[in-house]
Amino acid sequence: MQVAVATAPLRVFLVEDSPAILARLEALLDSVEGTRTVGRASGAAEAIEGILAEHPDLVVLDLKLAEGSGFDVLRAVRRAAPDVDVYMLTNFASEPYRRLAERLGARDFFDKTTEFERVRETILGRAAQAH
Repeated sequence: MQVAVATAPLRVFLVEDSPAILARLEALLDSVEGTRTVGRASGAAEAIEGILAEHPDLVVLDLKLAEGSGFDVLRAVRRAAPDVDVYMLTNFASEPYRRLAERLGARDFFDKTTEFERVRETILGRAAQAH
């Protein structure tokens, strides 16, 4: 007799100040089996507080926020919860920003305009690993 082992969904926290992009990210997550959105924030302080409270598996983080910067969030999360994987998603995808994100500990860095589908592929891969 085979016993099915239940696995917890990949817990994702979204940090994005554009309602249109947030809706697009939520639709993307709805299309990925084995994921669950556990929080949303549009500003740095709100994001840091929410991420540290929820301790998600993965964070999708915008660089330019309503209040503060995604780099502020990345620094705080890496310091307090280094096991939380952070993926940057931004319209400001120049090479200096990519290098800084990597140096601060981001797992990857995506351009909203040209690499949005890579976010989906990355989350799909992470969800598959979790199961």
